[in-house]
Amino acid sequence: MAGGSGGRTVTSRVLGLIGAFDATHRRLTLSELASRADVSLPTAHRLVAELVEWGALVRNEDGTYAVGRRLWDAGLLAPVATDLRSVAAPFLHDLYGATLETVHLAVREDDHVLYLETLRGTRNVPIVSSVGSRLPMYSTGVGKVLLAHAPEDVRTRVLSGPLRPFTRHTITTPGLLRRQLDRVITEGYATTAEEMTLGACSVAVPITTSSGVVGSLGIVVSDLRRNRLRLVSALRVAAQGVSRGLA
Repeated sequence: MAGGSGGRTVTSRVLGLIGAFDATHRRLTLSELASRADVSLPTAHRLVAELVEWGALVRNEDGTYAVGRRLWDAGLLAPVATDLRSVAAPFLHDLYGATLETVHLAVREDDHVLYLETLRGTRNVPIVSSVGSRLPMYSTGVGKVLLAHAPEDVRTRVLSGPLRPFTRHTITTPGLLRRQLDRVITEGYATTAEEMTLGACSVAVPITTSSGVVGSLGIVVSDLRRNRLRLVSALRVAAQGVSRGLA
């Protein structure tokens, strides 16, 4: 409930306002921000005005607020973003050039998959992800790779949490998902079939270094039945190149 900010520091309130945004809440009114951050409306009004002035948030024409470019620019300075994106860039372009399909580079961020880079394909395949977006791991190809290789406490938390169905094909049965994740470890790649968006299938592989799995490469297509193995092979070659570059 808004107004429960007594005793909290200014920093915690600001972080609460920024953290109010997620993949399904990209635009929020001032009242929604106050409620989701659990701060009073006057406090939200004052802090949001300062965040807009600094560039952390932007105010849209309809009065809602969204994450500003300055936050994204700051996020790109994180080593996981700068190193992985720069090393992976030529391999992503090679994958795109060879397939003309949408190519993703992603990492795990807490219980979600964070998209660091996206090259849009030329074919008419519906895509919901974008650079900087965060989506559930259990319903995306790159996410399933990262979830399969995540620590057991992360896997347990995700599988025991609410598994929202995005389409009629989304796998929301914990036991079935766990078996699928075990198969990802055995086979070395993950697939999805219209689990995030109708008309979109995906295949993804891990990017592995001596520290373990640091990211995932994926391709989104309309159908995997005919070219799955060819795409897996191309992804593995690219992932090995990125791994060597990081090493």
